[in-house]
Formats: sequence, structure tokens, C-alpha cells
Amino acid sequence: MFTGIVEELGEITAVENLGDSSRFRLRGPVVTQGARHGDSIAVNGVCLTVVEHEGDEFTADVMAETLRRSSLGALTVGSRVNLERPTAVGARLGGHIVQGHVDGTGEILDRTPSEHWEIVKISLPADLARYVVEKGSITVDGISLTVVDAGAGHFTVSLIPTTLALTTLGNKQSGDLVNLEVDIIAKYVERMLAGQGAAQ
Repeated sequence: MFTGIVEELGEITAVENLGDSSRFRLRGPVVTQGARHGDSIAVNGVCLTVVEHEGDEFTADVMAETLRRSSLGALTVGSRVNLERPTAVGARLGGHIVQGHVDGTGEILDRTPSEHWEIVKISLPADLARYVVEKGSITVDGISLTVVDAGAGHFTVSLIPTTLALTTLGNKQSGDLVNLEVDIIAKYVERMLAGQGAAQ
């Protein structure tokens, strides 16, 4: 489990196309400290498994399903990525419960800068819209954010200077894709309510 608090901006150092999958090599001096084979690291919000680890770099395999459902397939050598290790049991939950299981992608539609923050408008797939509410939580490229406004086919988030400086959202432009993970609690609530209706 993750919390959506990005630990560092990493970099893709190699991409190997394996046909039905890809193998990424990534540099991340912070997240590789103590990393071992089989550990999990979230890359732009996608939970990946460490295959190899050497120095400040690690490799991870990305299956076709992940490439299809996320924006990882668009990454190339030199791409910057948000990195986060799983949260430790008993640690502070700084963001919200994040699984690292991307539900889909959205497109950055607009950026509106202010003096001390920036409003970013992102498209929202129709099948995810019911899970996104004003002042609720959503994960965008692995970043735990609060929804400012939930509209028809889009939502907005407000980015503070720290988020702009320390994550990929500081450089994303209109038209760029971002990974979205909705709040898992909303999914569970929906499933339980559906079960109650079927039992009546």
C-alpha cells in the first residue's frame, strides 16, 4: 500500500521492448536505499516489482495490461517519473490509501496559474466519474490530491508550490496523459450497496 506522497523524481534510464511487455530501468537514489528483489515501488502511481537493483538504479517489468491501462507505455529514456516506496506499518498516512492499481488515464485539459498555486483541469473517463467527488481524494500520477471540482467529464485539483517543484505535475502540459486511481473506499461502498440491493 502507498499513500500518494511522492518521495522523489526519478528518471527512466533504459527501456527494453519485450513484445508483450517492457522492461524499464529507473534511477532513484532515495527509493533504492535498501531495495531488494521483489520489493514494490510505485512509478507514476503504478505499483511495479523490483527485478534487479544495482546502485541507485532498479529494473521492473511492465506487462501489456499495465501498458494498456496506464501512461507508462509513453515513457522513454530521460522521462521523469514520480517514485514512492510502500508505506511501513505504523507509519503516518500522509495522503490517502493508494493501491498502485491504476484505473485509467486522464488528459490534462488546462492549467490556470495563480500567485501561490495552480489549478489543473483533467479529463475524467465516464466509468470513473461516479467515484470522484468534490473534496474527495484522487491519485494523479501517484500523487495524492484533493478534488477541487468534479464536473461532467473532468475534475480539477489545486497544486501547491511543493507539488509543482517536486513531482512530474510541475512540467506536464495540456494534452499530456496522467494515471488516475480513484479512492478504493468508494469502490467498496458501491459494491456493498449493490449487494444490499440484490438481497432485498
